[in-house]
Amino acid sequence: MLLRLDTTDSRPLHEQVAGAVRRAIAEGECAPGERLPPARDLSLALGVNANTVLRGLRALRDEGVLEFRRGRGVTVAQGADGRSELLGKARRLVEDAARLGYGRSELIEMIRGLS
Repeated sequence: MLLRLDTTDSRPLHEQVAGAVRRAIAEGECAPGERLPPARDLSLALGVNANTVLRGLRALRDEGVLEFRRGRGVTVAQGADGRSELLGKARRLVEDAARLGYGRSELIEMIRGLS
């Protein structure tokens, strides 16, 4: 798995780590059930602190994209490829709505009106 961070990106490093892993899953570099390299190895490859990598991975675990299993490490959750893609689209929708002057509550009401 080849991950890269953008040094010109203003987002916090842990968000960039999470985004890089999401991108790898969405592009098929990591399949559901596949084990990720240890956080220490990822931190060395990315040139960031291991705690930064762990923070990014925990965010993905909380989103349901990754699973942490004692003794087995971190694996990509079943259905993570579709979930990761959908989460990315949802983020872009929230960003677009904010750019157009809509708040989250207004966006939620719009979505509720669709169903």
